[in-house]
Amino acid sequence: MSEIPGDLKFLKSHEWARVEGSGRVTVGISDHAQGLLGDLVYVELPEVGQEVKAGEQAAVVESVKAASDVYSPITGTVVEVNSALSDKPETINEDAYGDGWIYVVEVAGLDEVNDLLGPDDYAELLENEDH
Repeated sequence: MSEIPGDLKFLKSHEWARVEGSGRVTVGISDHAQGLLGDLVYVELPEVGQEVKAGEQAAVVESVKAASDVYSPITGTVVEVNSALSDKPETINEDAYGDGWIYVVEVAGLDEVNDLLGPDDYAELLENEDH
């Protein structure tokens, strides 16, 4: 398992959020999630301008094994999507916490970030899943 970056917050469903400042939050799926899914073959991105709500589906990733919903860790408006994933979805497999980001949300407030799991809590969740 790869190192979990310390600047991320997580949902129990394995999405991550990175607060970028200026009210923007980048969203992706964890390295653990991409590992469970296997080789990704398709990513359905949200639309720029789309409103997303915390805990609701915002995108879909498909692998050779299954399709999986990507839930938004935070409420806001999608201001950017990683369109490179349309041609190269396997980027998520290769760099889940870097180039494999899925979309960026502009948020009204960051209060919801406090409800997300920190890196240590997320690591503990993964450990408990494995047992």
